[in-house]
Amino acid sequence: MERIGAVLIDIDGVLTVSWKPLPGAVEALRRLRASGVPLALVTNNTSRTRAVIADRLAGAGFPVEADDILTAPAATAAYLREHHPEARCLLINTGDVRDDLSGVTLVEEEDGEGAVPDVVVLGGAGPAFTYAALDRAFRHVRQGARLVAMHRNLYWRTTDGLALDTGAFLCGLELAAGTEAEITGKPAPAFFAAALSHLDAVPAGTLMVGDDIESDVLAAQRGGIKGVLVRTGKYLPETHAAADGTPDHVLDSFADVPALVERLGH
Repeated sequence: MERIGAVLIDIDGVLTVSWKPLPGAVEALRRLRASGVPLALVTNNTSRTRAVIADRLAGAGFPVEADDILTAPAATAAYLREHHPEARCLLINTGDVRDDLSGVTLVEEEDGEGAVPDVVVLGGAGPAFTYAALDRAFRHVRQGARLVAMHRNLYWRTTDGLALDTGAFLCGLELAAGTEAEITGKPAPAFFAAALSHLDAVPAGTLMVGDDIESDVLAAQRGGIKGVLVRTGKYLPETHAAADGTPDHVLDSFADVPALVERLGH
């Protein structure tokens, strides 16, 4: 069996909930750092830039820098530059992530007729996902604009409980517009490929640790990465039982990951 050469780690629900560290998470990440195993934090968070996320995590005690983080907005920018170069993009997103969208031409509705978008980009759900905004997206897609979504997560965990996320709205938009969105964050294979390339890692020697059995764990396993499901964050026993696949490993929390890495060998 291939020894562990890298670890990919989700943030929301694995390391933190509403940016508060989960029990044992800070110490576990420090142990992984001390072991020398290369790691990257891979997140569908769409409300903050890589730099802001790094600052928040470092402030909570995690040994993290911006270069350790791959976000859905950063992956989206790379995807748009490659697949839709010079496209005019209408972004609907809760939070300011423009600093991570380098090389992407963003247009506003108030820019006038010349700014009709070629691509509608959905980021994270929240106050920005108004009826008016989603109806504009629907009309543009019906008129020929491509639909790109940073992820299709149905919900995520906050300190107040589960909250609706982009996927809950995206499903209806796709059905109404008669199209299927191009996904750029997890579970897109390109997202995991970018993370592996960032660490110069091979799939068989990499662990992906997440609380979303579909988008984090099984999606990674389909690409040859070893999946580790943690019973924190958005984890639900009924979702686990109904999943179309079995995680390679199931742990109570991220605090158990260093011991798993030691057992598998690094």
